[in-house]
Amino acid sequence: MNPTELTQAPIDAAHSGGFSFIGLFMMASPVVQAVMIGLLLASVWSWAIIIEKLFAFRTARIEADKFEQTFWSGQSLDELYGGLSRGRTITMAALFVAAMREWKRSVEGNIRAMGGIQLRVEKVMDVTISREMERLDRRLLFLATVGSTAPFVGLFGTVWGIMTSFQAIAVSKNTNLAVVAPGIAEALFATALGLMAAIPAVVFYNKFSADSSRISQRLEAFADEFAAIVSRQIDVRS
Repeated sequence: MNPTELTQAPIDAAHSGGFSFIGLFMMASPVVQAVMIGLLLASVWSWAIIIEKLFAFRTARIEADKFEQTFWSGQSLDELYGGLSRGRTITMAALFVAAMREWKRSVEGNIRAMGGIQLRVEKVMDVTISREMERLDRRLLFLATVGSTAPFVGLFGTVWGIMTSFQAIAVSKNTNLAVVAPGIAEALFATALGLMAAIPAVVFYNKFSADSSRISQRLEAFADEFAAIVSRQIDVRS
């Protein structure tokens, strides 16, 4: 598209009411269109991750609360383990099942070095915490990347669009608002898309990071409490 066509396109779009989203996209240059498409795709994928993580963290909190209530209700640990080990567990329940499985393997294997049992149980709990947090934090890096780069990608589209508009103005030798406004609107639309993608990504990334930190602290606290229970059992058996 040459500068003369770039000049005529905004004027035609302005006269035909082309200041809609689709109109601004259609009269943009190919580079700016590519930027807009990329930002729209990033925004859609960000919202897909946000919705998925909202459910994931909510489920993690509910399951942790439910497990803690059952764990401290006085039910036998063997009975609790038997009930949980038959199904799929997450967060705190997964931590408990992994620790109890290692404890039972060691005790039923007649291992005499009881101090080594506690070390292995603690190591299993550390690995389980890392695995659970990795599952919850998966794809959060994409939100951080979109939040930090989308405004600059949108700004690139804006700069490119304004450069194209100025070239068109230079060719037409006309600074009438009807010539300038459509091109500037097209260029600024790229920045708006960048902000639309970045703002939700940053907000929810910060929220999910805080939620992840709280869940991690709960898992660490339960691991310490369960390690104390294991230590007491070892003292009894010694």
